[in-house]
Amino acid sequence: MSDPALACARGVARAFGEGPGAVVAVHDVDCSIRRGDRIALMGPSGSGKTTLLHLLAGLDRPTTGTVEWPGIGTLAELRPGPVAVVFQAPSLLPPLDVAENVALPLLLAGVDRHEARRRAIDALTLLGLQDLTSKLPEELSGGQAQRVAIARVVAGQAQLILADEPTGQLDHRNGAAVIDTLVDAAAHTGGALVVNTHDPAVAERLDVRWSMTNGTLHLAEHAPC
Repeated sequence: MSDPALACARGVARAFGEGPGAVVAVHDVDCSIRRGDRIALMGPSGSGKTTLLHLLAGLDRPTTGTVEWPGIGTLAELRPGPVAVVFQAPSLLPPLDVAENVALPLLLAGVDRHEARRRAIDALTLLGLQDLTSKLPEELSGGQAQRVAIARVVAGQAQLILADEPTGQLDHRNGAAVIDTLVDAAAHTGGALVVNTHDPAVAERLDVRWSMTNGTLHLAEHAPC
């Protein structure tokens, strides 16, 4: 018997607003994500990719349908730890330096302070950011800030990584290195990776391609939850 899905959506829709002016960002989605999955989620801007990622991460709730995490637990158990999100927008806390930003989710999960800092430094070093540990977010470029956010995911050893355009602010070399790091991070935990991307070169690095158009998710095949 296969392991339970890390995330499972059944009949999921998400509408913003009410009445005739409501905008339906996601329509009737059925999908599942399992350990070992490496999924590229592709589609034009405004097609619903980010909304779907937020639903699968438990950051948003569906208007209709259900999202569950059978292989992880309840919504309250998703963070900090099992589910990590790389946001498209900057997500670092301004008062904390780079190492503190990376270590924070570990501290919230109950990891010892010294161990959390060690794991943070290791993750930053892996991404070539060891010289930035004491910098504040305001001192970083957009690309550096995004790589720090990815180091935070690596340090957390999540089972499910959901990345929203993680290479959008990076040049080709750094973008390729980031995808390598995310794939390796998922492999290290035996978990799954979903990357929302416009970049065919990124999609080619992943095993499965999902696509969205006008809020509808298109799958080559769908494994039941």
